[in-house]
Order: sequence, then structure tokens, then C-alpha cells
Amino acid sequence: MHTEEVLTLLKDVAAEVITPRFRALADGEIHEKNPGDLVTVADHEAEVLITRALTAAYPDAVVLGEEAHSADPSLMARYAAAEHAFTVDPVDGTKNFVHGSADHAVMMSETRGGEAVRAWIWQPQHEAAWVAERGAGAFRNGERVTRQAPGDVAALRGRTSRRSWIGQSLAGLEPMALTWVSCGIDYPKIVEGEADYILYRGAAPWDHVPGSLILSEAGGLVGTLDGQPYRPRDTAPRGLLAAASPAAYDVVCRSLASSAHLR
Repeated sequence: MHTEEVLTLLKDVAAEVITPRFRALADGEIHEKNPGDLVTVADHEAEVLITRALTAAYPDAVVLGEEAHSADPSLMARYAAAEHAFTVDPVDGTKNFVHGSADHAVMMSETRGGEAVRAWIWQPQHEAAWVAERGAGAFRNGERVTRQAPGDVAALRGRTSRRSWIGQSLAGLEPMALTWVSCGIDYPKIVEGEADYILYRGAAPWDHVPGSLILSEAGGLVGTLDGQPYRPRDTAPRGLLAAASPAAYDVVCRSLASSAHLR
């Protein structure tokens, strides 16, 4: 499937089964996978439709969907070993979606040989399509985007998904705020200049592979908290750092290493 065909697929699926339920979910259409971890009928139906289309087009590829993994955790090992694979997050930011926030997205990535080669983020309520191809740049609604490197490293604006870190400061940096609670919103916000770095606790591939490629192609950098490059097959790092530039990444890593109170 061509890159634009995949984007059309995500848009069509969102229009069919996600957006009609936005601010219209019935009680029986919302469930908890784990305490505080919500899933809706829209998540399930969207993932089925996307996975079906991918499997038809690429029968030998492994499709790692968030909800499929929830039902069958062994899927992660098959994804990590696959030469050709896709990640699918049918409704990224499900809690936002459930609570009526426009900050949710449909996300997908393609990996070959363990490296991300294409990525898609569709934000249906914002009507923003983010697409990247490895080595070819990142695009928002068809227009190429680049992230200008932050000038004053002492003034880096940070966010974090770790609730206990909100309002805390890394050594020499400003206090961190909460993320937008959706990786499909967070990574584009860094590209747009709304934040200079984000510290994440988790690293699920469906959450981070799409945004990491888009941010990297725009000039940013994503790596582990100990300074190692992020790889899509690294399914259990201690945490991730997404930064607006390699220089910003290095500054935050050094600050984190000097911030014993946040370890």
C-alpha cells in the first residue's frame, strides 16, 4: 500500500467507527483492561478494520495491535522477531476520547529489519495528518515540517507522563508539566514547538514508533533515559526521552543523571 493509501485507510476507519462515537459513547461501550486503563468499542472495531486491511495487503507481516496484544501478549515476541511488521494504535489517548477531549489519534507504523520506515498519525478532531518516511522527511497535511533546535538550553520546556514528576525540575531546567496524555498528540506538539522534550515511563511500540520516526525526520531525537538510541524492537526500556534536537536530548540526559531526587 502506498503511504497515501494507508493514510486514507486510517481516515476512513476513524470516520466509520471512531468519530461517530466521540462524545456519544454508551456506558456499555467503555471497559477497563486494568484499573484506569480504558478501552472502548471504537478501539476494538478500528483495530480489526485496520489489521484486516494490512493483513490482506501484507500477508507475511506481523501486525502488532494494542488490543490484539492485550488479548495475546505473545504477539510482542513475534513482532520483535519479525523482518516486516506494523504497529497499530486504533485510538491513542483513549481516556481523552472517553472524556470528550479532541486530543486523541489513530497511529500506525511500519518496520523492516527492526527499523521504522514509515509512520502515520491521524488526529481526526484536529483534522491533522502527520506522515513520515525514513530519509524523506516529516509532513503535516502534505507540507514538510522541521523543528528548529531550541536556542537556550536552560529554558527547555519539558513534559512528562510520570505523574509523580509533574512540577518537578531536572537539574538546571524548568519544572515539568503533564503531557497531552496521548503520544499521537505529544510527538507532533514537540515538532510544532509546544514542548522541547518529553520524558516517558513506558515504551510500548504502538505508542512510540510512529511519533519517534516523525520527530526524528523533523530534526528531533528519541532515545532511552541513559543515552541509547531508541529502537522499535526494544520493547522494555526503562523509559524514553523525546527531544526537539540532539543537543536538547543531550542536555536533558545530563540533567536527568544529576537529578537523584527523580530516580
